Amino acid sequence: MDDQLQRAYHQFSLQADDLQKNIFLNNLYNTNETLFFRLIREHVEEMMPIVYTPTAGLAIQRYSDEFREPRGIYLSYPNRKHVDEILDNWDKKEIVLIVLTDSEQILGIGDQGANGIGISVAKLVVYTLCAGINPRRMLPIMIDVGTNNPRLLKDPFYLGWRHPRISQEEYHQFVETVVNAINRKFPHVFLQWEDFGKNNARYHLDRFQSKMCTFNDDIQGTGAVAMSALLNALKLTGTPISHHRVLIYGAGTAGCGIADQIWEWMVKDGLNHREAYNRFWLMDRQGLITSARDTIDYFKAPYARPSLETRDWDLEDSSANLLDVVRNAKPTILIGTSTVPGAFNREVVTEMASHVDQPIIFPLSNPLTLVEAKPSDIIQWTDGNALVATGSPFSDVTFQEEVYPVAQCNNALIFPGLGLGIISCQAERVTPGLMDAAILELANSVDFEDDTHRLLPEISRLQEVSKNIGMAVARQAILEGVAKNNGYEDVEKLVDSNRWEPAYVPYKPLNNSLA
Repeated sequence: MDDQLQRAYHQFSLQADDLQKNIFLNNLYNTNETLFFRLIREHVEEMMPIVYTPTAGLAIQRYSDEFREPRGIYLSYPNRKHVDEILDNWDKKEIVLIVLTDSEQILGIGDQGANGIGISVAKLVVYTLCAGINPRRMLPIMIDVGTNNPRLLKDPFYLGWRHPRISQEEYHQFVETVVNAINRKFPHVFLQWEDFGKNNARYHLDRFQSKMCTFNDDIQGTGAVAMSALLNALKLTGTPISHHRVLIYGAGTAGCGIADQIWEWMVKDGLNHREAYNRFWLMDRQGLITSARDTIDYFKAPYARPSLETRDWDLEDSSANLLDVVRNAKPTILIGTSTVPGAFNREVVTEMASHVDQPIIFPLSNPLTLVEAKPSDIIQWTDGNALVATGSPFSDVTFQEEVYPVAQCNNALIFPGLGLGIISCQAERVTPGLMDAAILELANSVDFEDDTHRLLPEISRLQEVSKNIGMAVARQAILEGVAKNNGYEDVEKLVDSNRWEPAYVPYKPLNNSLA
């Protein structure tokens, strides 16, 4: 193993760019799964951005061009009458986790059609790498319902069904068919929804979360990681969550998921439902969300500001832009999930910093080219007072001879541990209590005595953090009575029994006389 690791790392280092490194690692994945996971584990800080965000986005865009070998299941709409038959190719006793996508809205790059199987595969890699879940017990599934990406529809090498996305009625019937088939074939599976469009993502979660053990990483995972970082920021500011004013710039799946999570914690801190909603300002592509709109997505509606609120505002134009909202709402927390590069410019950041001593600013958009602001600029513009977390990996910032670690709100910090805990105790549902246990464990994994600026743990600690989250989630599931496997007094032993190690297994002849 050691010799192979040295050789594989040398070959990895010779690759010309990040995409070629991603291709190299995926080829290794297809030929030697054990060596693949061991190599990444040995070099996790260097290779995590290659197999996951941000390079995974580029690899997905090039998936059909660079295709080598299939992995996972494609359930294509034209084969909708054969879903059960296709799923019968897998052993129902083996599969404990499925990552399901229709690839309509991959963060930062949009509709990628059948190429989106790459995001399901990448998520499962992270589950194994961080939480040690056996790769042979997980299954990536792509629901191919067509694509509205004109580039893919014209591409002769595109692997998917070359057809516009089907109607909503056909789509919901097909998803229902797929989920029912999964429930029949794998009745105890943990199902993760990944990169569905904003309306469908919320619809599926609301539709199925009370019927099976299911989770949406874009909504719940993103909200949970951001909430953990925010809890640590609150420790540094000394201001309770119920006293903060929150501006979400980019009110899509991720932005509203974060808003929902913060809202829940405000209610826990003593606010009633309406008081908590009143502490939010959400902006989407149409601007500030107010009750004056003719139509509002149902998951955004509770956050709509009064239609007359902006009447007395000092506006630069007829409608409120980001700077206008910052100037008038005076947010103490500013979160970006807009994929609008540079949206948090100097004027916006300095305006915010003029009315709060320690502004909490999270530019979370991926990839790096779409981030709302660079951490180095935010820290400089606020004289080192801002508390910053990002969605993409950034180097630490040095300002006035002090080092500011930049926390990455990477969902890999939470969903692998959540899945490990759920699988270990065979949880029947993903309850709010399980999410809270994961959030608190992640937040508490940071030791402020060692670092007074870090809001989340380093990527190098992913395995340790994931195991601790897994134990916290399993304990909570047992406490709530939603765990089928609840006879273990030693939760650590329970979790460890579900962890897989990337190591070669020694073997010897069954009959020594044949040696």
